[in-house]
Amino acid sequence: MNQSDPQQDAPAGTTSPPAEAGVTYESSSPLVRAEFAEAEPPPRLRRRRRIGLPIVLFLLTCFSTFLAGATRYMPAEKLSSALPFNDRWDVDFNLPTLMPLRQSVYRHFSEGLLYMACVLAILFAHEMGHFVMTLVYRVRASLPFFIPLPISPIGTMGAVIAMDSRQANRRQIFDIGLAGPLAGLVVAIPIMWIGVQKFDFAPGGPASLQAPLAMRLAIERVHPGKYDPARGFPIDQANPWFMAGWVGLLVTGLNMLPVSQLDGGHVIYALFGKRAHWVARGFMAVALAYMTITVLWYRSFPPWILMALLVLIIGTDHPPTSDDAVPLGWFRTVLGLASLAIPIFCFVPNLLP
Repeated sequence: MNQSDPQQDAPAGTTSPPAEAGVTYESSSPLVRAEFAEAEPPPRLRRRRRIGLPIVLFLLTCFSTFLAGATRYMPAEKLSSALPFNDRWDVDFNLPTLMPLRQSVYRHFSEGLLYMACVLAILFAHEMGHFVMTLVYRVRASLPFFIPLPISPIGTMGAVIAMDSRQANRRQIFDIGLAGPLAGLVVAIPIMWIGVQKFDFAPGGPASLQAPLAMRLAIERVHPGKYDPARGFPIDQANPWFMAGWVGLLVTGLNMLPVSQLDGGHVIYALFGKRAHWVARGFMAVALAYMTITVLWYRSFPPWILMALLVLIIGTDHPPTSDDAVPLGWFRTVLGLASLAIPIFCFVPNLLP
């Protein structure tokens, strides 16, 4: 193998000292320095977190949850008075009226504020559980995006954090995924318990909802024999604590379903690795079969169809982590297996009785 002479390789008009082992010399030629500068990759700029949009969505969610609580969880009914061809239009002047909405907000203003505070406290604790763990492990993630839904009885569709799970290893994705539900339950369970103690089982309106298993156990403890699963609980009789606790349990149970990149999907992938793909696929097959039977047999539109379609679009399989070989340890394994029971106690397959 031939080696070139440094003196021969040097550009004209410059001198290059003899090369020595372990010593690097910087050339005095501007041309050589320019070539080295072009060869170096440009510095990678880190994108700043979006702040404006999360704040706007948070404020809109404050309004939508307040509206839900101030209308006794029937905002669509109150808002419908302003729609065309509605029976509540002013017949004499043929103008829409927001009087039912204004009257409800005036009467239940404090309840709307309390419901808003309780729901947002649960959602904020849940999302901060995720976000704090991403900071601990230095995994790039967005601020929480709260999702307002003014026409919904609960006023929101929860909140999400954008994160690339492939940046975290197996243990880190387990901690990030499970921290949110556990933090949310720490806030949701006391709120639910206060709501159960204050609940009035007087006859209510026709609109009713089913309570999850955890809430049924609490009701049976405080009000033995008062809850009828066939009838559920009247929405207009639910106090703000009770309704916010119901929402908190429902959101937590939904997020812990063992599929895709939901919190439960993170946990089950950390526990079982690629074998979790078969669990997720089997779960989706059972869920889709159940919803199909509900539509064809009971002529009812399941509320989870849109969620199922979204999961199918995203993909049922959890992507690999940065290192799937990192051990979880016995404590995380036991905690993860126990957390798989959260949907059983918190999720409600049929919202309506």
